[in-house]
Amino acid sequence: MNLPKAARKPPSHAAPPMQFKVVHLQPGGADPADSHAAGQFVHALSGVIEVGMGGQVFLAPPQYGVWIPPHLEHVSSNRHEASYATVYVDEALCAALPHQPCTMVISPLIQAVLDTLHSRGIDVPRSAPDQRLFEVLLDELRVAPSHDSYLPTSQDPLLGRVLDALQASPWDGRSLAEWAATVHTTERTLARRCERDLHMPFGEWRQRLKVVRGIALLEAGRAVKDVALELGYSAPSAFIAMFHKQLGMTPQAYLRQKKAG
Repeated sequence: MNLPKAARKPPSHAAPPMQFKVVHLQPGGADPADSHAAGQFVHALSGVIEVGMGGQVFLAPPQYGVWIPPHLEHVSSNRHEASYATVYVDEALCAALPHQPCTMVISPLIQAVLDTLHSRGIDVPRSAPDQRLFEVLLDELRVAPSHDSYLPTSQDPLLGRVLDALQASPWDGRSLAEWAATVHTTERTLARRCERDLHMPFGEWRQRLKVVRGIALLEAGRAVKDVALELGYSAPSAFIAMFHKQLGMTPQAYLRQKKAG
């Protein structure tokens, strides 16, 4: 469904089909529980946004966004200072968008449209060019690859203990076998539960955790070498290689991109 023609302005009391806004959050910020008829797409401009809904926490660094379907209660929070762009999509336009909460991959075109809306201060489509920007954004969101949370969690009593411990100490380099011994189970059992609950191997999940924490430290002004050491790497090159594998760019390139934005 296309957006209404710009020339046909809705009544003043009617909500526009799509809206865009930017929100800045202080460290440890949290919004109260909320739900609304519109769908909502949330994208971190800096930092990492966490959205709790349906008993899960959906977490996304800047290369991903979080999709919140209409009428779903959610709570947004952040551990460190963060800014995010949010796009509200009228329920009538959500039929081709995911019906379940998820993370979405930010394509270069989605990023370009969001940057344009932000830089031009466009909150709703008020002209034909504005309308086309929102239509392109909606089309891109409809085809964006979607996944579970970038950093999923587990309610399993054994695996959950391991993930909680790593959240508290992301530099802990114990192997899966060593963690299994810590929680009195076998490596094979923990590996199976990683695939069942996280849909990824243990090592992949740990790398994602380090990316999330690394982003916060880098944006706080910490040097790459210091971030690498704090996250348990013996040399910055290993951290840089892992960061590039996860986000497709080095920490230095990531910071340059954030500064340019």
